Order: sequence, then C-alpha cells, then structure tokens
Amino acid sequence: MQPTARPRVKICCIASLDEAWTAIRHGASALGLVSAMPSGPGVIAGDLIAEIAARVPPPIATFLLTSRQDAESIIAQQRRTAVNTIQICDRLEVGSYGDLRRAMPGIDLVQVIHVRDPQSIEEALAVAPYADALLLDSGNQSAPVKELGGTGRTHDWSLSRRIREAVEVPIFLAGGLNSGNVVEAIREVGPFALDVCTGVRTDGKLDEAKLTAFFTEVEGLAPQVGL
Repeated sequence: MQPTARPRVKICCIASLDEAWTAIRHGASALGLVSAMPSGPGVIAGDLIAEIAARVPPPIATFLLTSRQDAESIIAQQRRTAVNTIQICDRLEVGSYGDLRRAMPGIDLVQVIHVRDPQSIEEALAVAPYADALLLDSGNQSAPVKELGGTGRTHDWSLSRRIREAVEVPIFLAGGLNSGNVVEAIREVGPFALDVCTGVRTDGKLDEAKLTAFFTEVEGLAPQVGL
C-alpha cells in the first residue's frame, strides 16, 4: 500500500457521548469503543457502545474493539451494538472471516496485528486478504494476561513500514502515539490512519489540550514530511 502523507485519525477508548463529540470536533474520522478485554483501558458496557454508535453521525466510523476469538460471538456483539466496523484485537480461532462477511454485510473488518518481531510481517501477510484494513499495535498475546491494546508503548516502526509496503490494504498505526512522536511515526511508517488512546488522555480522560496538540502536528506538519 502506498504511504499517506496526511493520515486520518481514530480516537480510541471513547467512554461517553461527550468524549465522542469532543473527538469529532477536533477532527477524528473514527472512534474506538472498547468491549471486554483481558487488560487495558477504556472498557465500557455494550449498552453504552450501542448508544454512542447510534448517535455518531456519518461518515464517522464506529469501531467495536473485541477480544472474542470466535466468529459467532463477534457477530452477536455487532448485532447488539450496531457499530459499522469490527476491530478484531486477537486472532480469529473459531469460524472464518467469510462467516463474518456473510453474517455482517457492509460491516468493515479491521484485524489487529501486534508487532513484536519479523513474524508479525508473516501474520499480516496471511490475514490481509481477508480484512478491510490492518491495525498495527504494541500488545502481547503471549503475556500471562494478554495485552490487546492501550499499552501506551511504541513498537518497531520499521517492521510496521515493511508491513505497509507488503500488503494491499490500509494500515492503521497504533501504540504509544502522542504529539511528540506522531510526525516521526508518519515519516517512518506512512500509515493510512493513526490510532491514539493514552497519548491524548490525562488520568484516563480525553484532554482537549493534548487533542489539539496531536491534531496540530498531524494537520500542520505531516504534509511536509518526506515519505
């Protein structure tokens, strides 16, 4: 996939309708709504996810972050919440992407790849043909308690760039992004979109000053970055 000089921005771990509108006002193209996870911030109840998703105007994407690993459970979550995008944060082990497509026509599928070593490139290549986009994050599925997002850590962006160059679907870059490193991330990876949670929060809540600083960097400096 070709690099993107001015990537879109997804604000993750949205906890309320007020946070959703704050993110949208600052320029978010997508919102992340976190369902039950083994660890990490931002988990909210399914009823609240449904309420926020119902109130978000088009064309803003509503991402349901799911830790489920079976197609049937993921389908049930989408039907309860009515989001327009499913972010699969772990590996799909029971059922197939085809099952998801048939049951949820028109719903986008974004598969998370936790970038840890060169094997992550092979994993990305294997799943990219079945996904609408890949999201490259800094979790650890092998940890005693799985880390599936919201770690606040960066990963090896050179691996993420190799993935972006190797696949034919859009790349979302996540993991430890903030206003201080986002231009470097754009330069190094050239992602289609950026995904940020902890980097725009203070004590777990969206921080408007941090949001402003983040979007200022993306909108003002990214177009000048050579890729």
